[in-house]
Amino acid sequence: MDAGSENCWLIVGLGNPGLQYEKTRHNLGFMLVDKLASEMNAAVKREECSALVGQGEFENAKVELVKPQTYMNLSGEAVACLLKKTGRVASIENLIVISDDLALPFGKIRLRPGGSAGGHNGLKSLISSLGTDRFIRLRIGIQPEHPLNDARKFVLDPFSKNDWETVEQTLTHSVQALASVIRDGIERSMAVFN
Repeated sequence: MDAGSENCWLIVGLGNPGLQYEKTRHNLGFMLVDKLASEMNAAVKREECSALVGQGEFENAKVELVKPQTYMNLSGEAVACLLKKTGRVASIENLIVISDDLALPFGKIRLRPGGSAGGHNGLKSLISSLGTDRFIRLRIGIQPEHPLNDARKFVLDPFSKNDWETVEQTLTHSVQALASVIRDGIERSMAVFN
């Protein structure tokens, strides 16, 4: 990628590697990266910085898609390593991180230009490793309609059969939100999608 280009983006989906986590709520970041890769006709399989990486064009921009393979609570190490390499993105503002969010109703999405980790271990790791919270995030809601006894078990459980239609709709909506961020900027996109 061209080091001088303002129009290079790094899109990172948070999740856990391994087949046992593939269809779990905590892996929505990976699922969205896979959907985006399919839309871009890109393969996210090159190993670099303890992550799987792929690249292509999306909304007339150069985009690198990233799935850290470090497990959720060390995701920041992989992303920091990638950002240190020359020619990735013009600035931290061109980093978009996708995560699940237990505080957001199931099927809802939220775009933010920065902010706290909100108790999410992957975001905590990123903020710690990058030394800033000023990166764009797309949060995908997984909050159940009932109170939880064990949040950790819930996020690591797979979606039920009944949930998949909503999951697919949410992922499609999320791709549209990412396209909007790259095309129109975060502020305008927040007004449309939040």
